Amino acid sequence: MEITVAGGGITAQAADTYVVEVTEDGGRLAAETTAVDTAIGGAIKQMIADGHITGRADEVTVLPGGRRLKAKRVVVVGVGKREQITADSARTRAGNLSRRLRDLNAGHVAIAPQETSSALEPGDAGRALAEGFVLGLYRFDRHHTRVQDRPRHVIDRVTIAEPAVRRAAAVRRGVEEGVILGEATNYARDLANEPANLMTPTIVAARAQQLAAEYGLECKVIERAEAERLKMGSYLSVANGSAQPPKFIVLTYRGGGTGRPVALVGKGITFDTGGISLKPAENMDAMKGDMSGAASVIAAIGALARLKAKVNVMAIAPCTENMPGGTATKPGDVVYAMDGTSIEVLNTDAEGRLVLADGIAYAKTQGAATIVDVATLTGAMGVALGGVRTGVFCNHDRTMSELERAAAAAGEKVWRLPLDAEYDDQIKSDVADIKNTGGRPAGSITAAKFLERFVGTTPWVHLDIAGVMSRSSDSGVWVKGMSGNPVRTLVHFALGRAR
Repeated sequence: MEITVAGGGITAQAADTYVVEVTEDGGRLAAETTAVDTAIGGAIKQMIADGHITGRADEVTVLPGGRRLKAKRVVVVGVGKREQITADSARTRAGNLSRRLRDLNAGHVAIAPQETSSALEPGDAGRALAEGFVLGLYRFDRHHTRVQDRPRHVIDRVTIAEPAVRRAAAVRRGVEEGVILGEATNYARDLANEPANLMTPTIVAARAQQLAAEYGLECKVIERAEAERLKMGSYLSVANGSAQPPKFIVLTYRGGGTGRPVALVGKGITFDTGGISLKPAENMDAMKGDMSGAASVIAAIGALARLKAKVNVMAIAPCTENMPGGTATKPGDVVYAMDGTSIEVLNTDAEGRLVLADGIAYAKTQGAATIVDVATLTGAMGVALGGVRTGVFCNHDRTMSELERAAAAAGEKVWRLPLDAEYDDQIKSDVADIKNTGGRPAGSITAAKFLERFVGTTPWVHLDIAGVMSRSSDSGVWVKGMSGNPVRTLVHFALGRAR
């Protein structure tokens, strides 16, 4: 689907479907809506007067186009109260609208978003519309082999009509950015939605190499032998039970001269059985998404390269399966991380922190100025915050403020949790420096405290995305399946550093 911006009014656009906006305020219609309404004999005003169109947010009314328009149908979408329009509400509305239009088999869609554009900066309006459509129309159906299994209704093209020349240029820039952000999120969704037999560590590495070749990134894949030489014992302890070779993937984007990089570290467990501490069989299939952190950082660095961001970024994705093979790590084993820290592995299902430990340690050896790790780390996070917010831990207040601004720009909600020193006692080990689980109380916090041991004084943010990894239904920009959260937050964070 192509999204373009055209100068001139909507009635000048030849399309299958026109989309115009009305507010809930009951005031005058925007000029573009009025032009369409006039061409269809005042039907919109009449339906407003009769109470059939209220302008409430996400209300959709479909009308015939008639002979005086270059479109066969008109869709009137409610945007709510004008003063309550935000970039996030516009993005959400566009996501919902995109699927309604697809259900209509809308073909070529021309949109006149005058109410949205008047309430927002033109670039923000364009970005929100583009993100909403790209994200809202996503579906993972590549393994449907029969034609009848594939949804046939489509949106071929979207044209945003913007009569004001100056605003059109800004809207166009916003659309270009929004498409990149949306496509990057969908790229992460694709990686995480693939079944584990078709997204092994080797395949993730191949995808990363392909992305690097396409967008001019540097790509290094650290194989098991080199990981052993680097003494990545914590990471390799998770890989011990799998027949699939582990792949420690490092992507580098150099857009900021000689500046120290921002390191994005993503948990890459391509399938998580729990290892010897085996998970229950029910819902274990969802553990193909346990590499969502790795998918997010790979997708984010690809987007930054496409945006030509003036910042140096390194994406680190330690990838492996966690399997209960005959050589698997056993509860009670002691392993050593890259930085020499000894770890008592009490629960092999607390494996994400083990791979991240060496990911973070590696980032430090590369001189990272800031480290942001992303992981489907703890089920406790889903209990604490549900599927609404990502849990965030941070050792540096200014960096936390940057992350919160980035999340707000992306519309991906976050919530900061504590890192009080008292929680350290829960991960003290009798036989090693630390143990990899502190028990059930404050499980998400003690997992973060474990990671904090490897960070030192480097500014660091930990994003526990276990609760927001996937969605059970379509709503706004979110669709059923793996969510791609927090790709756009990571991109906005790095763009903030560039600015």
